[in-house]
Amino acid sequence: MKKKIVAILLIGFCCSGAGIGLARMGVLDRMEAATWAWRVKAFAKPGPATDKIRIILLDQASLDWGLTQNAWPWPWPREVYGAILDFCRRGGAKAIAFDVLFTEPSYLGVADDEALGAAIARTPEFIGSVFLSPTPAAKPDPGILSRIGRSGSLVKGIPNQLGPDTKFESVITPVSEMLNAASWFGNVSGLPDEDGIFRRMAPLGYLGRAVLPTLGLSVFLATHPPGSLLPTAVRVPVDGQGYSILRYRGPPGTHRTVSAAAVIQSEIRWKTGEGVPVLDPELFRDTYVFFGFSAPGLLDLRPTPLSRVCPGVELHATFLDNLLSGDFLQKPEERIAGAVSVLVTLLVCGFLLSIRKVWTNSLVAGGSLLFPVLLGFAAYPAGWWWPVASLWVSVLLAVGCSLLYNYSTEGRQKAFIKTAFRHYLSPVVIDRILKDPSQLKLGGERRELSIFFSDLQGFSSLSEKLDPTRLTTLLNDYLSDMTEIILDEGGTLDKYEGDAILAFWNAPLEQSDHAVRAVRAGLRCQAKLAGRRAEFEQRSGVLLRMRIGIHTGDVVVGNMGSRDRFDYTVLGDAANLASRLEGANKAFGTYFMVSEATWSATCGQFVGRELCQLRVVGRTTPVRVFEPFGNAQTPVPPYLPAFAKSLALYRRGERVAAIVAFTEIAGVDPAAQAYARRCQEELSGEVLKSEDGVWTLNVK
Repeated sequence: MKKKIVAILLIGFCCSGAGIGLARMGVLDRMEAATWAWRVKAFAKPGPATDKIRIILLDQASLDWGLTQNAWPWPWPREVYGAILDFCRRGGAKAIAFDVLFTEPSYLGVADDEALGAAIARTPEFIGSVFLSPTPAAKPDPGILSRIGRSGSLVKGIPNQLGPDTKFESVITPVSEMLNAASWFGNVSGLPDEDGIFRRMAPLGYLGRAVLPTLGLSVFLATHPPGSLLPTAVRVPVDGQGYSILRYRGPPGTHRTVSAAAVIQSEIRWKTGEGVPVLDPELFRDTYVFFGFSAPGLLDLRPTPLSRVCPGVELHATFLDNLLSGDFLQKPEERIAGAVSVLVTLLVCGFLLSIRKVWTNSLVAGGSLLFPVLLGFAAYPAGWWWPVASLWVSVLLAVGCSLLYNYSTEGRQKAFIKTAFRHYLSPVVIDRILKDPSQLKLGGERRELSIFFSDLQGFSSLSEKLDPTRLTTLLNDYLSDMTEIILDEGGTLDKYEGDAILAFWNAPLEQSDHAVRAVRAGLRCQAKLAGRRAEFEQRSGVLLRMRIGIHTGDVVVGNMGSRDRFDYTVLGDAANLASRLEGANKAFGTYFMVSEATWSATCGQFVGRELCQLRVVGRTTPVRVFEPFGNAQTPVPPYLPAFAKSLALYRRGERVAAIVAFTEIAGVDPAAQAYARRCQEELSGEVLKSEDGVWTLNVK
């Protein structure tokens, strides 16, 4: 027990440490980004504030309209933007934010800039843009800093977390006509993550002592009076770099979007009384309006987890949406995520090293690898960007190391048991050797044999629970019972492999009824184990069941090995198929399976049923397999006719009807239950539908 605890702790801490270390080195960034995109796509949906935001885009259609209908070259005359402001103000918009800088004077002269400045001055809800730059430039005028940065001093409720990408050296401002007319400004600069995707945005930018909010935050500040800014219900969590993680609502267009051309036309027609306005200004009533560019030639497209070409203004709208809804995402602290990683990894190791059943280990391993992804998806709706990649890698390493440890320790135990029984040979073989010592040589002959292969279902649990002495005693009793029956039926015991038994009939002595002897031995072995099952369970704490596979076919049989050490054994595909049939029982919940060759050779001396046409691992040709129940006088199980009808439906490809038929007897027939499950998997696409009714196994 102490050795196992040490193994659990050693493997758990090493594997979790490896996953955490790789994540901190940036090796897992691409994997984490991929899982992040899955989560965003899965959960992106409108929030409580999404319908309160409108976006006006100067798209390619607007550019084409301006050029063809009004002969406006690019850049447009700035007075036309006044029509957008007037339309929004007349519609009752709470705020109008321009994600446009206007850093150079209009090519049409001062009058054009003054016209835009006048439109801004009569729009108190207007928020302009500035661009904070990390590049040093001429020292900005203190008056300008005071003007554009004063709103930052009103910010409360945002952690004052400075990061390398939130401290700037200079600022680019609009022309003086706009700078003097606007009351509010927001920063529109921002950097993507290392892979070029915009997932985060810094609420605040710092230029010396001046604090400048991002554009979306400025819109919020402009529409909320001082003293009630950022109430306690509104939180803006930031990471160690001073960034907030955006919760995207959907692809571009999720926030209701209209074309700039439609807005300008509507305002012109309203003022001139000529024509019917394209848009109703009530569209903007009590909403927050953002104006930006989406035309490809205007170079304001940003890649996001949902789209490679998202208008930059969408990011600012998303920030405001998250702020109004109070549902920004945030990362857990590294120490908490690390502690969870260590705990999960230790639990995975504990389960895998404590449970030796193959199917249980497989279930735990598969569930463990799925858990990090499920955790990441479950955390997203709760507002957490939980790191998936590092935890998944930690668990993957833990699963691999634990299974390797299990294999090595259980392999040594099986080797010990195999060594203890390696001298056991059939008395028939010994008698033949005594009569003819010349047979003690290497070599063999080709002969048709009926080959018997069995294995205990509960051996892994058995070897885990018992000490070597009790285990050996119990296994001796079991193997003695089975061997006695096999030898009584004239079989040759080939070898023991731990709990497995390999035997055959029709060698070295010829037996015309070898198939009958093999099947009868299998039925007797099952009956003998059933009679002692309660006793074995009381001694071991494990319910022992035996799986048997029998196949009749040509093999090479003889003395195999070296000149000094050899065994009388068989080689050939028929022996492999017998082993595969034993393992195939697991797929059907059965415990005895024989091939068609064996079943036909018994000439109706036993009661049984056809299970399926089976294609096992390593063989391309399917084989019909049967399940024996007893001798010819054994009563037929009442569910056999129903199973045969259900199997016929399955082979005709009628999966829905087959599911109904199999389900009716699934409670008393494990094979029917397996078929019902198989039909469901084929219908759902989990496994490839078998058009010829052949059941293909992918595992031994």
